[in-house]
Amino acid sequence: MKRKNFKIYVPIGVALIGLVFACNKSFLEKQPIGSYSPDVIASNSGVKGLLIGAYSLLDGWGGAGKSDPNNVGAWGTAASNWVFGGVCADDAHKGSDPGDQTPIVGLMTWTESPTNVFLEAEWQGNYDGVQRSNEVIREMRLATDIAPVDSVQYTAESRFLRAYFMMNLKKIFGNVPYIDESVTYTLGNWRIPNDPTIAANDASVWPKIEADLQYGVTNLPGKSTDAGRANKYAAEAYLAKAFMFEHKYSDALPLLQDLINNGMTAGGIKYGLNDHFYDNFNADTKNSKESVFAVQSTVNDGSGAANANDGDVLNFDYKAGYIGCCGFDQPSYSLVNAYKTDAVTGYPMPDTYNNSNFHNDEGITDAQPFTPDAVQTLDPRLDWTVGRRGIPYLDWGNMLGASMTRNQASGGPYLPIKNLVRKEQTDPNAANTAVDKSSWTNGYTALNVNLVRFSDVLLWAAECEVEANAPAAAQDLVNIVRTRAANPAGFVHTYIDPATPSLGYTNTPAANYFIKPYAAGFFAGLSQDDQRKYVRFERRLELAMEGHRFFDLVRYGTAAAELNFYVSKEAAVFGYTLMNGASFAAGKAEYFAIPQAEIDVSTIGGAPTLTQNPGYSN
Repeated sequence: MKRKNFKIYVPIGVALIGLVFACNKSFLEKQPIGSYSPDVIASNSGVKGLLIGAYSLLDGWGGAGKSDPNNVGAWGTAASNWVFGGVCADDAHKGSDPGDQTPIVGLMTWTESPTNVFLEAEWQGNYDGVQRSNEVIREMRLATDIAPVDSVQYTAESRFLRAYFMMNLKKIFGNVPYIDESVTYTLGNWRIPNDPTIAANDASVWPKIEADLQYGVTNLPGKSTDAGRANKYAAEAYLAKAFMFEHKYSDALPLLQDLINNGMTAGGIKYGLNDHFYDNFNADTKNSKESVFAVQSTVNDGSGAANANDGDVLNFDYKAGYIGCCGFDQPSYSLVNAYKTDAVTGYPMPDTYNNSNFHNDEGITDAQPFTPDAVQTLDPRLDWTVGRRGIPYLDWGNMLGASMTRNQASGGPYLPIKNLVRKEQTDPNAANTAVDKSSWTNGYTALNVNLVRFSDVLLWAAECEVEANAPAAAQDLVNIVRTRAANPAGFVHTYIDPATPSLGYTNTPAANYFIKPYAAGFFAGLSQDDQRKYVRFERRLELAMEGHRFFDLVRYGTAAAELNFYVSKEAAVFGYTLMNGASFAAGKAEYFAIPQAEIDVSTIGGAPTLTQNPGYSN
């Protein structure tokens, strides 16, 4: 990870630092334009600037590694985790052409080398975030003009951010060193200090992550002056998330219950589900009551798209006149199949959904007739998650088919949609749009990245209730999520005229949507294993393409079984050839390889202090 000691990157000039916190949420995304010595920034305004710099790395882009010598780009460290969390699971294909961004192929087939450049980028990006968080605490102790109450606030926010970055590292690499503010850095040494007591990565970091988050729960306020700042309840959600990964369900449940009963956004709005599922993916309705914690994104703010969501910049259609770049992160056949519902009950089909492939348009040109399947019943969340031929693609008109994908033979027929902005939000003549007016065709958008949504909280709580042998309580929580999805007002509806979508929508659903909450007693009649299965499947449907799936499978302990089943269908049956021969090795592939460059630089006396993960050769 890249580090410096006496040159600390600051996002704005010192003369402006004191003004930033009076501004709106765009304060989170300022880019560094200079460097200042500690004696300059050891002040209240300087520490605020450092804190802004730590927040700015939530999007994974802009740290000391931004020179990007390996051309990984912002997508290599995207806050949405679309590569590690989605493409490496059964949510999505790499997309694009087979030879484009080839390091992703090694990751998604679980055969990556420790020299894979995406691994180094992810390591550096998150440890840059850890470093910036620690600098806030270190510099604050040198300042003499910070009130005690502000000192506690800055410490709590910094420790929350440090825990966030360390949790990312733990989820991806497993065995990682925990670095806190007591660690100092030798001038010129941009990685972990050559101290075996610090650099060793054979101890669990979970207790230290928990301590950081508990400090945030105890000391952060419920409300904040800025929508994107961490509050008490964001810290509580992340502490619960840590417990979920540790399988400490009895510790997580009371935190989740407090979030459900008392939690509120940084703006003071009580948590709840939005009326419509799609409002979570609309730049006009971001920071809603469902947003527990999100990466803030803005455009048209004078930064030249530097504050935009550039981690997802590759993940759009490939047709001129639309966003037009770059055909990555294409939803899998397996994911689309998961949205089938039983035609009698309206329930999902977790045991049989992937027995056959849902009707799609692969191999059909745009000009050939195509009618979407009107027989198979579907969960309506499908068409707010996946772009399918013949179905409205937000307000852009119907998704046309092969011409909108970059290489349908390689990536499949589907497009991501949760990261897509509305056409009405792209007008270059409008005062405020959801894309940068000078570069919107490159996909720099103002869509926030949802890190934790309230539906996350509800479904984590349902998992805990299953483990507590409370099936009725678990079912009630799942049904809250399903009831929102079942509201016809939230369905995708056909256009009055697909050629002129501005005319509006009809009252006719775009597909045969049929979804029902579970009937009273359904969960109670299932075994505990089956209760787990239904809760976990609901989580897949609700949170698909949001970067959670791989890590969920690992924490469930089902990654090997489910991903090898996925390969058997996706490659051998459905024809996704980039997965041919892939096999998920239990005991190895749950965590990715420690970057070789980091092992090499940790060497003391000829021996590295960092240890490679099991199953990978140096």
